[in-house]
Amino acid sequence: MNALIFAAGLGTRLKPLTDTMPKALVPLAGKPLLQWQVEKLRDAGITDITVNVHHFPDMIIDTIRRNNGWGCTISISDERDCLLDTGGGLKKVKSEILNAPILACNVDILSNIDIRALIALYEQTGVSQLVVSERQTQRYLLFDEQNLLRGWTNIATGECKPASIHPSIIPSFRRLAFSGMQILAPEVLMRLDEMEKEKFSLIDFYLHLCEQNSTPSAIRHTPLQAYVPKDYKMMDVGKIDQIQEAESFAESL
Repeated sequence: MNALIFAAGLGTRLKPLTDTMPKALVPLAGKPLLQWQVEKLRDAGITDITVNVHHFPDMIIDTIRRNNGWGCTISISDERDCLLDTGGGLKKVKSEILNAPILACNVDILSNIDIRALIALYEQTGVSQLVVSERQTQRYLLFDEQNLLRGWTNIATGECKPASIHPSIIPSFRRLAFSGMQILAPEVLMRLDEMEKEKFSLIDFYLHLCEQNSTPSAIRHTPLQAYVPKDYKMMDVGKIDQIQEAESFAESL
């Protein structure tokens, strides 16, 4: 299996650190964020990894080269001319990984997830898996009784997508928070070409699929299933005042 680490973000919430370095190289307990992600993937048996870059791209490339990819074969997807967001970034690289699933994850989310168990479930079912949790947030993905993705909601504003979801059935859905990791099957990756914009998020892509998958038969054609890890702990290293807490969290993994 191949992996893609989303490392192209500007890291504005980590300023002033990201005024002089990319978010992917922010150090935690003696290791840059990128190294934590690469080593976790490597330990799960994934050694073919793509990293997308935009902000201080040469610093990331030089760090990977100096460390020999931390034991992995790492390719670079260069977005220095245009930051493509997660969906656009995946669309850019998926054509290079033909007929194979991709595990995609954010560089700034640390967790105790057992990636081998996630891969095993995908290999057993062949169904795309979205890593989610029951943590409290304002924005949730909505899943039906078969744990298949049906939509998205913002509980603070009452907004719900796609528009085709009838309000009467929303209470029947399970609300789960996205955790920034997924394994996507080749059939789902092919449908990225349906997105007309160059820059878009993976959530926008998933909601496009929900809109298109308006019937049970369509949902079964390219399903997106909830994966709730056992005893899951995660942390989004998103703010400068969280660095000390994130270091303790990383060392506990």
